[in-house]
Amino acid sequence: MSKLLIVDDDANTLASLSRAFRLAGEEAVVADSGPRALELLKSQTFDLIFSDVVMPGMDGIALLEEIRALGITTAVVMISGQATVDMAVRATKLGAVDFLEKPISSERLLLSVENALRLSRLERENRELLKRAGTHEIIWKSEAMRRVMQQVERVAAGESRVCILGETGTGKELVARAVHEGSPRRKQAFITLNCAAVPQELIESELFGHEKGAFTGAASRHLGKFEQANRGTLFLDEIGDMPAIMQAKLLRVLEGGEIERVGGAGPVRVDVRVVVATHRNLEEQVRKGAFRQDLFHRIYVFPVMLPPLRERHGDIPALIDHFVHRISEMNNWKVKPVDADAMALLERHAWPGNVRELRNTVERLLLLSGDSVDAETVRQTLPAVSASLPAAGSGTLAARARDFERATIEAEFEARGYNMTETARVLGLERSHLYKKCAQLGIELRGK
Repeated sequence: MSKLLIVDDDANTLASLSRAFRLAGEEAVVADSGPRALELLKSQTFDLIFSDVVMPGMDGIALLEEIRALGITTAVVMISGQATVDMAVRATKLGAVDFLEKPISSERLLLSVENALRLSRLERENRELLKRAGTHEIIWKSEAMRRVMQQVERVAAGESRVCILGETGTGKELVARAVHEGSPRRKQAFITLNCAAVPQELIESELFGHEKGAFTGAASRHLGKFEQANRGTLFLDEIGDMPAIMQAKLLRVLEGGEIERVGGAGPVRVDVRVVVATHRNLEEQVRKGAFRQDLFHRIYVFPVMLPPLRERHGDIPALIDHFVHRISEMNNWKVKPVDADAMALLERHAWPGNVRELRNTVERLLLLSGDSVDAETVRQTLPAVSASLPAAGSGTLAARARDFERATIEAEFEARGYNMTETARVLGLERSHLYKKCAQLGIELRGK
């Protein structure tokens, strides 16, 4: 059931239109003047507005202008017994979706309702799509990300395979999308598959598809990611976690440009640009025998290394501002400012979960804060912020620096699962140097 507002100074018209709408299963609310309609619009939400044009005081055109000035996007249908071409043109320019002349037949009236509601639904869906598209924007100001975006721009225009490297949460899929959007394939599909999230027994079907009856539960033909991405881009996330048997099959596809559905009778040609990503060190995986060397050379044509958030602190304020506005818009919340002390704390946090952790933290802060996000709310939300920072007056500069260094290294050990090699890599240190640092700072290495 849709909720309609009818505006007319004639009581008979209000009665007949509302009766016709109610018989058709719609809810009708009436207003006998433009000012009364504005009162209702400020307190209620309607799916469609019907307004007479000629009314004393505020006419229908003036009402439509006020409606749009209030930012109300509800579809409006104008009705009049004294219609002129000029009236119709003015109403259309102001956004009216239809203009009906009295007397109006029931069939014409209900057709107008159906068309206007369909148009409103399409416009609403379009706005939602635009909102979701906005979530793919890459926010950056730092020199580190400037270099990354230069690389993306350079490689996107061609057909080279791209391997995006970086810690979890650094935005590897966003960069893959940027490669696609900057390529000649931008008008075709961008398809994604997280290799770590698909069970080993299903990944072949997910990638290459299957025929009806190929296995128990295969009730119909299924097109895999390669066919879905034909003439477009396929993004294989966490390729370092792909099972060995699938690595061999993927290699054959990359070499020959053909896939074979599970249970299929023959090969299917595909034209796909493959972009991959992983948080793992693929070269080390190759040395360990966990990743095929020949596949590595096929996908590692143009590596793009994404810096962790702790190495691009200059981007944090811009990212926070972006997330505040994006999250507030999605939830219809009032935008809350982040005060200077709160921002300073957030900038100094290590962010082991990178941009993903920052986004989730911003949402928690918006939920917990009052009129603005203050430092106390940040401390309550991220206790590690206060714990990792030397308190004012807590010692000499050298002592405070030592405490901060110890806290940073210990936080990284915890975030990396106490892996010495990975911790040394993200801190930009040699393993031997990290061992020495731990000895100097009294960090217990047991289990690391």
